[in-house]
Amino acid sequence: MSRTVYCTYLKKEAPGLTYQLIPGELGKRIFDNISQEAWTQWQKKQTMLINEGKLNMMQASDRKIIEDAMVGYLFENKSVHIEGFSEES
Repeated sequence: MSRTVYCTYLKKEAPGLTYQLIPGELGKRIFDNISQEAWTQWQKKQTMLINEGKLNMMQASDRKIIEDAMVGYLFENKSVHIEGFSEES
């Protein structure tokens, strides 16, 4: 049986993540407040951000860019700016 969370991104009750994907306080916040559906939406944005921005996940500065975008997207209702891409495309 899947667990249900009130997803602060989708603003509704929805199936939650099956386990904490990210360590620490941020990971716990995501696990407790973000649904699997919202996380899947974020993963698509994250992939585009990494690929289009040519980010290197071995670089702390690039990981920070992803983390800031993730927090903004999931918790602050900020859109993710991806160079050369618009939602209308």
